[in-house]
Amino acid sequence: MPHTASAWKRLRKTEKRRKQNRIAYKKIKVARKAAATALAGTDTAAVATTLSATQAVLDRAADKGYIHKNKAARLKSRLAKKVKAAAAKAATPAK
Repeated sequence: MPHTASAWKRLRKTEKRRKQNRIAYKKIKVARKAAATALAGTDTAAVATTLSATQAVLDRAADKGYIHKNKAARLKSRLAKKVKAAAAKAATPAK
């Protein structure tokens, strides 16, 4: 356990930051999972709305410093690539 006042303060700050980080990472995880389930479905409108919502969550997390801006860009790029591939697959007529 901490002995000095500054060590106690550091402990309090660390706990507070840990809780905030866990909430932020959970929001990212939930948004990415929602996008994945929307891609698995056939509703193109749902895919478009979840894509924009997921991108917004990633941008917000990068702006606040929870994840690096390049990681947010990479995740958004991969998600957009999957959406584009799904749209192309849906547009291709079945034989």
